[in-house]
Amino acid sequence: MTLSADEVRHIAKLARIELADGDLAATQAKLNGIFGLIEEMQAVNTDGVEPMSHPQELAQRLRADAVSETDRRDAYQAIAPQTEAGLYLVPKVIE
Repeated sequence: MTLSADEVRHIAKLARIELADGDLAATQAKLNGIFGLIEEMQAVNTDGVEPMSHPQELAQRLRADAVSETDRRDAYQAIAPQTEAGLYLVPKVIE
């Protein structure tokens, strides 16, 4: 698939991109290159290939889920202007 100059102008308009006439040919060549690459990838036979979440078999190393700080909620709420049932009360902003 190749794009014409009018199609490139239309795409630029839809994308809200200002495209100068001097940049039209270069942009057209880049877009046609992208579409050419897509056509090549679509031509590859992928029957029987399972989708992968990552191109390499990697495992994420996770740290142990352990508490590293003490509970200071009461100390933080003691200096708050208003609290109720463990929640911070704030003034209503939207009516």
